[in-house]
Amino acid sequence: MKFVLARTKKFKKSFKKLHLKDKDEAIYIDVVSKLLNGIPLDKKYKDHLLKGNTEQYKECHLKPDLLLIYRLHKNEVQLIDIGSHSELFE
Repeated sequence: MKFVLARTKKFKKSFKKLHLKDKDEAIYIDVVSKLLNGIPLDKKYKDHLLKGNTEQYKECHLKPDLLLIYRLHKNEVQLIDIGSHSELFE
């Protein structure tokens, strides 16, 4: 199943602040591409559901301290936020 990409204002703001290097941008593009095409992420990305009030969201690690929070909803991949642990879970 193919999905449509949606990005929250919070995600757009956080992504703009990141200034990803080429290698990191390639990882981001690979992960988002897999999500949009319904392909499971490799184990190295530690993809998992969040707990508590955020249990409808998933998180994956693009790098050890670069996380992507997203949600699969109907036909959309909704990118919620991106950043380090400390930025996302203050």
